[in-house]
Amino acid sequence: MTMENRKAIIIGCGIAGPAVAIFLKRAGYEPHIYEAQPGHDDYTGLFLNVARNGLRILRELGVEGRIREEGIELRAMNFHSGSGKWLGKIEDPSGEPQGFTVKRGFLHKVLREAAQQEGIPIEFGKRLANLHIAGDRVTALFDDGTSAEGDLLVGCDGIHSRTRRLILPGAPEPDYTGLISFGGFARGVDIPHEPAQHMVFGKKAFFGYLVKRDGEIYWFGNLDYPGRPSRKELQSIPQAEWRRVLDDLYRNEIHPVPDIIRATKSEIGVYPIYDLMSVPSWYKGPVVLIGDAIHATSPNAGQGASLALEDALVLARCIRDNRSPEAAFRQFELLRRERVEKVVKYSRTIGQRKHATNPVQVFFRDLMLPFFLKQASRQSNAWLYDYRVDWHDKVPV
Repeated sequence: MTMENRKAIIIGCGIAGPAVAIFLKRAGYEPHIYEAQPGHDDYTGLFLNVARNGLRILRELGVEGRIREEGIELRAMNFHSGSGKWLGKIEDPSGEPQGFTVKRGFLHKVLREAAQQEGIPIEFGKRLANLHIAGDRVTALFDDGTSAEGDLLVGCDGIHSRTRRLILPGAPEPDYTGLISFGGFARGVDIPHEPAQHMVFGKKAFFGYLVKRDGEIYWFGNLDYPGRPSRKELQSIPQAEWRRVLDDLYRNEIHPVPDIIRATKSEIGVYPIYDLMSVPSWYKGPVVLIGDAIHATSPNAGQGASLALEDALVLARCIRDNRSPEAAFRQFELLRRERVEKVVKYSRTIGQRKHATNPVQVFFRDLMLPFFLKQASRQSNAWLYDYRVDWHDKVPV
């Protein structure tokens, strides 16, 4: 069988799925994307950051310009206490933007359209039910009774990956961080645009916001929440109740936080924050996992999308330069594990700083944070933002 006849099954059409499909087509495979949702999600969800390491992958895919044009440029993060005290900022002395913040649905749309322009088939309403592995072939069985057979399968189906549970049934489950995230979009509040994200350690809950050039405000908050809530559980709570909760949380915060909450007419999105630090193996036979399916990071470091894009390029390059998928998967895991686990751990540490609520914790946080922020601005984050992989380079042995 020639490389051109080899079939690649891609499970998931979010960020990693279309990206890895495009790179696999360059590597000579025939990729086919299967998405569980009944249709595209171009206008659902909140927003995310594509850091500059992720932008380099989007440039390789030919879509970086659309993200720069639509997104909010991020060059600094400004921090205030709930009392209004200025705590400091983090900015990159190199002058390069840390990344661009875009609506999640827009990024999904851009990547899906890029895959379609490459002639890659995408089927919606295909929820994975089971897998059958026979030697070096894999068959995906969907709950509508259909199936697909291929030479390899890439699980890009997120933190609660069905693919992961099928091939690694004893693997650790995602960890709940103890925080939920909520957010939305607002207009009509007089806040100047600047290429910065504003962070407020509120009296009751954390709050962050950015302002687009056209005046639209992207905002989010984090709050301690007990148990192990599911996304479905949180979204079953009526919007009116969430608005009441948020009004109570932020009513007495510094300007412009209460005004942003009151000006939010869009639906408020609410999500539990889980992460996935380390899984013993990333593949089994001709099946491999990438992105959140194998190393989900909390949103605190703004790296989830970028790590998924890095995975897509590195995996496809390993497949291109190895004789068998399994050898490629082994090399992919060796190349990626240390980096992604370091990012997940780093992001989890940032999230833990948001937990301070009692007066003693708040006092020491506000006392020490300015020193930490100064140190962070002086120290290089090159390991995070300036990771580079080139499609044309041979995979190192």
